[in-house]
Amino acid sequence: MDMDRRTFTKGTLGTLLTYSLLETVLTSESLSAEIKPLAAAWLANLDEMGRDVKGKKLTQLEWQAQVEGLLKQVELPDLLKFIDFENLTRNLKFRERGELSLRPKFPKVEGLPTELVYGHQLFALKKGQSVVPHGHDNMCTAFLILDGTFHGKHYDRIENTKDSMIIKPTIDREFNMGGYSTVSDHKDNVHWFKTTSKQGFIFNIHVLNVHAGRTGRVYIDPNGEKLSGGKVKVRKIKAAEAFRMYG
Repeated sequence: MDMDRRTFTKGTLGTLLTYSLLETVLTSESLSAEIKPLAAAWLANLDEMGRDVKGKKLTQLEWQAQVEGLLKQVELPDLLKFIDFENLTRNLKFRERGELSLRPKFPKVEGLPTELVYGHQLFALKKGQSVVPHGHDNMCTAFLILDGTFHGKHYDRIENTKDSMIIKPTIDREFNMGGYSTVSDHKDNVHWFKTTSKQGFIFNIHVLNVHAGRTGRVYIDPNGEKLSGGKVKVRKIKAAEAFRMYG
């Protein structure tokens, strides 16, 4: 391919999304000879992006902006065919509460790094179920609606104590197929997606341990004490309580 790395990355379907969705292809044989070198290049570029945000060459806000720019380019019908979405989600047994997490594996493709920086999962939910309200510590994540509809909410995390948070709503709208959002420590950190269609699927991409320290979810009850300026003081809660209340 007679193009430099930067041009290639901008011209592809989207480095980040392709990296993660490639892993849902069930066998290396399902990637054609033409796709394999493209897949290797996409994945290698995404790995570099992840290392850049962890290495402070890219800020978390820059990561969010660049990822959202990539997700905006997605042709969802083509991607669903590419990942064999119908096969992947056939005969699922949904959880009684909260999301079912599917974790397919990447096929072996020549040219891929052996240790990749990003993780992924596909959330499967039935109507009324939620990806329960929670914030993220020390993570950069992205979400793409692959199928179904959701009511999605995001909040900035303004203040943080051992037992509570002060949050402020930033996003409150319907998310349809192809909709997306991102999370970092600095913007839209808390989120909550409730399924409004018969079933729904969200692809989640995440880079952990952006800096030294704890990484993971922090569950909250968003119905807290209303403060001035649209802020809300909310309780931090355990996962079991979050799934009982909102799952």
